[in-house]
Amino acid sequence: MPVTEPTRFQVRLRAPIDEVWQALTDPGALREWLSEYAEVELPSRYEFWGRYTPEGDRPRQRLLLAEDNVLRFAWSLGGTETVVEIVLAEDGGETSLAFSQSGLPDYAAMLADPDSSLGMMHTFWALSVANLVDHVEGRPLTARCDLTSPLMREEVQIGAPRGEVYSSIADPEVFTRWFGARIEAENHVGGRWAMGSLETDPDPAKIVDLVPGSKMSLAYQDGVVASWELDDSDGGTKLTFVQSGFSDERPPYGMWMGWLSGLAELRRFHELGAWRPLWVDVHLEGTPEGLLTLDGK
Repeated sequence: MPVTEPTRFQVRLRAPIDEVWQALTDPGALREWLSEYAEVELPSRYEFWGRYTPEGDRPRQRLLLAEDNVLRFAWSLGGTETVVEIVLAEDGGETSLAFSQSGLPDYAAMLADPDSSLGMMHTFWALSVANLVDHVEGRPLTARCDLTSPLMREEVQIGAPRGEVYSSIADPEVFTRWFGARIEAENHVGGRWAMGSLETDPDPAKIVDLVPGSKMSLAYQDGVVASWELDDSDGGTKLTFVQSGFSDERPPYGMWMGWLSGLAELRRFHELGAWRPLWVDVHLEGTPEGLLTLDGK
């Protein structure tokens, strides 16, 4: 695999820096938002593993540094030693978190093998960090991806009317706002749906089901189907998201974690009165220009 620049991103958390540091370094907190198992003994040990962690049959991390709000550890994945670094900084009463991980594939290589341990890192951290943010902000967490199970079905309660939630899924412009990546679509059954541009995507998904106010389903070229179903629930909306149409021997975990991280931001989009995108900056080498939209517009 060619050498690439470290993948990096920055997020903001509406919590004091000490609380965020504790969530990153306390094993009990890690077991809530990150992994099934975690053991931490600073300054010598930082390990997490289990069914929510790629290659999680045993710990594969080696602590390099944990002081002054900087956490750095090596993580061996797919025969490659990667290095993860997380740096916290105070930001006007909030906390800025800067993340980087070396040794990961670029955008094209990730798409070519999204379910390798290295290819899954991008969406693994997208989901994990979304849950870290909700953990320190006192909000419900999004389900983690069980990498030992082919079941891909999740129910999410959203504190907004069903019509509003449906519009945020069916309208490509609104979808783009909360999802953080540009969406273009022909909004009818049989229409094309693409992340990025319909002109440049050689294999766009197809809208195979569209029930106004209730349901939308996308079918991909590889047979995977992603479906959103909406029901009224307790004054808000119950969203059931299902991914199907794949071989149980090779579940598309990378895609599933990406969608789950999107559901976390969809809830924030509807429930936070002063919503702004969680993501401040994202760098993944080779990402097509204009794909990512991080300004919430």
